[in-house]
Amino acid sequence: MLAVRKARRKLRMGTICSPNPSGTKTSSEVCNADWMASLPPHLHNLPLSNLAIPGSHDSFSYWVDEKSPVGPDQTQAIKRLARISLVKKLMKKWSVTQNLTFREQLEAGIRYFDLRVSSKPGDADQEIYFIHGLFGIKVWDGLMEIDSFLTQHPQEIIFLDFNHFYAMDETHHKCLVLWIQEAFGNKLCPACSVESLTLRTLWEKNCQVLIFYHCPFYKQYPFLWPGKKIPAPWANTTSVRKLILFLETTLSERASRGSFHVSQAILTPRVKTIARGLVGGLKNTLVHSNHNSHGPSLLSQERS
Repeated sequence: MLAVRKARRKLRMGTICSPNPSGTKTSSEVCNADWMASLPPHLHNLPLSNLAIPGSHDSFSYWVDEKSPVGPDQTQAIKRLARISLVKKLMKKWSVTQNLTFREQLEAGIRYFDLRVSSKPGDADQEIYFIHGLFGIKVWDGLMEIDSFLTQHPQEIIFLDFNHFYAMDETHHKCLVLWIQEAFGNKLCPACSVESLTLRTLWEKNCQVLIFYHCPFYKQYPFLWPGKKIPAPWANTTSVRKLILFLETTLSERASRGSFHVSQAILTPRVKTIARGLVGGLKNTLVHSNHNSHGPSLLSQERS
């Protein structure tokens, strides 16, 4: 694990670089975009589950459509309130959890994506969207954006974790799986023993995409991994202290074999948190306030 920590430190500093940087991007941007390809050789045969891989929460929610209906992931009370136009504008401030597109996240080094999807109830077509309170971009558009990056960076491996499905019947699931197949093709990695997966084995097979599907539908397709193979325990707290304790505890208790593990280093607003910072939104109320008051302690925890 020491070698992995050193690699992570170099990644944060922007010193793990692609051997062939090109274009007009800065050195740091090129490095992060190819950080897996640039890891030292002795990590190439390490099980992928032993690498610390950066990810994002509600990864698609860099844009949501305030003009769309409220999503089926919301309560009836919220849906009634949303008939007032101002309510959706406020919802948007709390639904957006990212400020980078899929492409920008990938170029920054993100390799795990937390995905929640939904159809639009009442729509005649089978279109599926990313969702977080309000509807985001179409899933197909997101998949194509990711595939474009992977084609240009053939040694980068990503985890797509489809963990929430709303207003989706069997037909919707079949459409979604078909789009996944069409988007990634031979880049998809079939489900197998977690311990057998290393960067080297994936590179040799030209596989770049692991799809985790938290629905029994995964049993019908060899390239869909069951959701239980990537547990993501959730602290559900606004307290930095409780979050750090939760992360330390769940990481120490993770299964030693047979699965990956997601450490959700996120703070979750409660109803009173939202009420107190209704106009300010998620970023100003929860993120900035905790960064200003707790930032140094979080950084010291990461360095230890």
